[in-house]
Amino acid sequence: MKKPIIIHLLFTAVLTLLVSCGGNDDVRLSWVEQTDRYAVWKGERKGLQAELVTLKNLEKVSLKVSDMVCGNATIPSSAIKARFISYVKADVLNDKTYGQCDWRPAGKYDSLLVADVIDIDRVRDIDSNTVQPIWMTIKVPPTTPPGRYRGKLTVKSGWRHWTLPYEINVIGKTLPEPKDWKFHLDLWQNPYSVARYHNVELWSSEHFNAMRPVMKLLADAGQKVVTATILDRPWDGQTEDAFGSMVEKTLYPDGKWEYDFSVFDIWVEFMFSLGIDRQINCYSMIPWKLTFDYVDGATGKTEYLNAAPGSKEYADYWSNFIRAFAKHLKDKGWFEKTFIAMDERPMEDMKFALDVIRSAEPAFKVSLAGYYHPELAYDIQDYSITFKKSFPEEVKAKRKELGMNTTYYTCCTEAHPNTFTVSNPMEAVWLGWFAFANDYDGYLRWAYNSWTKDPLKDTRFRRWAAGDCFIIYPEGRSSVRFENLVEGIQDYEKARIMVEKWEEEGNESALIAVKKAREAFTLERLQEEGPQGALEFAKELVNQ
Repeated sequence: MKKPIIIHLLFTAVLTLLVSCGGNDDVRLSWVEQTDRYAVWKGERKGLQAELVTLKNLEKVSLKVSDMVCGNATIPSSAIKARFISYVKADVLNDKTYGQCDWRPAGKYDSLLVADVIDIDRVRDIDSNTVQPIWMTIKVPPTTPPGRYRGKLTVKSGWRHWTLPYEINVIGKTLPEPKDWKFHLDLWQNPYSVARYHNVELWSSEHFNAMRPVMKLLADAGQKVVTATILDRPWDGQTEDAFGSMVEKTLYPDGKWEYDFSVFDIWVEFMFSLGIDRQINCYSMIPWKLTFDYVDGATGKTEYLNAAPGSKEYADYWSNFIRAFAKHLKDKGWFEKTFIAMDERPMEDMKFALDVIRSAEPAFKVSLAGYYHPELAYDIQDYSITFKKSFPEEVKAKRKELGMNTTYYTCCTEAHPNTFTVSNPMEAVWLGWFAFANDYDGYLRWAYNSWTKDPLKDTRFRRWAAGDCFIIYPEGRSSVRFENLVEGIQDYEKARIMVEKWEEEGNESALIAVKKAREAFTLERLQEEGPQGALEFAKELVNQ
């Protein structure tokens, strides 16, 4: 297997510079990018990255941030967090094809180390000849007066310390709290992955305690959807941890069905308690393998029914369930928020599933992530299509009038843009702007936390490019990728707010500039020049 290489901005160049300087310059601390490059809104979450470059071993290194001050106004240090960034193993993309959905046995692609994990340790030792990245997050309080705020980051090791000043320009515009963002974020959660990683019993108090910091990160990003599974292995165990059914279905010898929704209820209530309470997507009536779990009431054993959409067995299995599920949801007050969800299924199978749903409970909403089917354009209330496809503009507009969600998604198909471990972090920002440019309501991705065996060390997976299965890490560790995704979502919100304002004011010059900004967010431009050019123009526009 080829030896890993380390990937990080200016790693070799910076170390070479330190060596050539000699003297006492054995440690350097600097920002990766100018900290006040773009103005910041009140209520915004601003991410900054610094680098500590050392030629010597440093022991018990700690980070400290000061208050940020502008005249008599202050952003308190309690609103600012500085964290070390850790390296993880990844693999390179297949540069011979756009799609990345191939098998990846050991050694097929070069391996490398990527600085991605925004860690939770407060103190660490740093080896010599190391670039140690640092991530700082400033959550600007919504009551902050406009102005230029200055503070400093201090890195300490023993009697030595290094300081780095920074500043941000807060302007008189306010970003709502994440729960109030319009952006429809749908990153699929995997509670089974958390149980395996922490070796705790499913749905125990220890399990929920372990999930809390993980799902709180998602709530703070404006997530709108709870991912629930109403079937065992809806995706046939494609990830390290297969999804089980959150509903137990028992079939008795007399043909009577009984359903236990207790796990589904505690999962939904837990997610609601964190603020993720807009929608519940329930997977799936059309699993990858057409096998459907149930408990044999006579033996107590789990059995599986094989049935194709369109068959009597399929209709009977789901009709009984849909009626019982609808009643339960209405009793809980959740029916209007709940969607029967499916992904990348053939249109004919979708039609059969819709017929069963409509015959059992006509008011049940449906969600689909997959290709665009004109015949289903107004039957799917929550519709997400793959990045390289698109809805006709008139269909998108009509769906918006009807109050339907229309989003897009990326997965292993897209080399760019994406949120693989090795992806350019700015591509994650670009995703939010692409949604804005194409009048989508938001973005979907199939895996928020389907961790590999040892995610804090190795993000590579047997089936897809490293990082495809997850974008955050255990115990509430964020990532550079995730923070940039949130930045793009915030930009979407800011652009939406400004466009509404400019339309109300009749500001034609600003709206012309918006049109120009939208036109830059195409795959062709991204492939030719990367994400930065389009982002710079668009960011300057909304942060004037």
